Formats: sequence, structure tokens, C-alpha cells
Amino acid sequence: MTVSLFAHYKLPEDMQAFDAHYFSTHLPLAQAMPGLIEARLHRITGAPMGQPDLYFICELVFPDGAALKAAMASPEGMAAAKDLMKFAGPLVKMYIAQTATSPVTA
Repeated sequence: MTVSLFAHYKLPEDMQAFDAHYFSTHLPLAQAMPGLIEARLHRITGAPMGQPDLYFICELVFPDGAALKAAMASPEGMAAAKDLMKFAGPLVKMYIAQTATSPVTA
């Protein structure tokens, strides 16, 4: 069962500046974390009820909790965390979740 670190970003004042920093600086730092299986990027485009209060969600997928913990304690993880607080500290909330799947029945 994989474990994911989710970063939920509120709408930034300057979306172009956010995107420029995120994709040129922050994402490469996060992708360098050891043990990372996949980075899933989700741009929020709407909400079923009203306006969304989020701009972007990043999901970093790891094989298990131990791998996530090691990645966060690594020099690469610490560099990503430092950069995150510098450019998006007030905008971001982070969550850790285990992944389980359930078959869809028609």
C-alpha cells in the first residue's frame, strides 16, 4: 500500500509567479527526494458547489511510510521544505494519506 504526501495550495495572488517558481524551482527539488515513485499534479478547475478555494494540489507518492519519512529527512527533502516555506508558506497545507483501492461496480 503506497503512502502519499499531499500539498494543497490556496489561490495565490500572482498565479504566474507561483507557477514559474513551482515548475522551475520547487518541483525539481521535490522530484529529487529519494524513494519518490511519482509526482501527481492537479490544477483545480472548478468545484461542484461554488468557487474552489484551492489552486493546486501536488501528490507525492512513496512506497510506504518509512520511505516518506526518510525522504522528508533527506537533504533533498529538507531543501524542498525550505523552498516551500519561502515561496508558499501561507498558501499550503500538507497531509499524509495511505492509498487503498476499491473496485468500481456498475
